[in-house]
Amino acid sequence: MRFACLALLLGLSGCGFHLEGSTPLPAALAVVRVDTSDRQTDFYFGLRKALMAAGTRIDDDVKDGDGAVIHILTDSSPQPRTLTVSTLNVPTEYELTYTVRFSVTVKGHEVIAPEEHFLVRDYSYSESAQLAKEREYAILSQALAHELVSVVMRRLASLSGSVAHS
Repeated sequence: MRFACLALLLGLSGCGFHLEGSTPLPAALAVVRVDTSDRQTDFYFGLRKALMAAGTRIDDDVKDGDGAVIHILTDSSPQPRTLTVSTLNVPTEYELTYTVRFSVTVKGHEVIAPEEHFLVRDYSYSESAQLAKEREYAILSQALAHELVSVVMRRLASLSGSVAHS
């Protein structure tokens, strides 16, 4: 049994597998400031949590020329768009889009130019289950934000070679 567990762990470590939130980040991102206009979004909270899980310290006093700054330029999840309606003109399906646009500077040098990522999901709607559907919308929005955090963290981890020279 021990041998099987050891073999599994070695296999997973050899293929580049990492537990969620344990993405190794470059040393230049050991201390960062997250620059955003809205600190109350699901994406912002998720990004802070993922950065801290990766061993990064969040410091709101880091200046643009002194350290690493993640600039969140867009963080939006607008109201869902109606996709389909019933014969009674009641919405039956919605589309939800979550968009994030960000850039990263390290010691005043732009290491990630502004780039935009977005995810789109659709979900059905039933007037008889309105409360449940409102909760489903909130859960879906949080899930999209979480997925975008994973995308951004992978992008930050990909900087390991290029940030060392900044």
